[in-house]
Amino acid sequence: MAQSKNKRRRKRRGTQGGRIDTGRRSRPRTREEAKARARSGGSRTSSKKRDLPPTWKGAALRGAAAAAIFIVILLVLFKRPIGVSLAFGAFMLVFYIPTGYYIDMTMWRKRERQRIRDREGH
Repeated sequence: MAQSKNKRRRKRRGTQGGRIDTGRRSRPRTREEAKARARSGGSRTSSKKRDLPPTWKGAALRGAAAAAIFIVILLVLFKRPIGVSLAFGAFMLVFYIPTGYYIDMTMWRKRERQRIRDREGH
């Protein structure tokens, strides 16, 4: 098979308007950029998510997941009847939701106080 005479070209990164997108890239271009990204601690989305106060919806989703896992464990490992497993699961759901919310709220308040102290200290 004959080789193509055309040389391969890199993909053009500009837009039709002539602007070159300098947004996030998948990997750093230089060694200094790589070192800076490693020092910064990696992803910033998890820290942004932690900055938000907890919600009842999030606590309910976590509580439902934990209760479902609890029901499955009761059914499979302990071989309990379905009615008993569902009753214990409902109890755990009622217990997990407020407990999870208030634990999250306590931890969030602690982080907020620390953040305020850091801001005032600098």
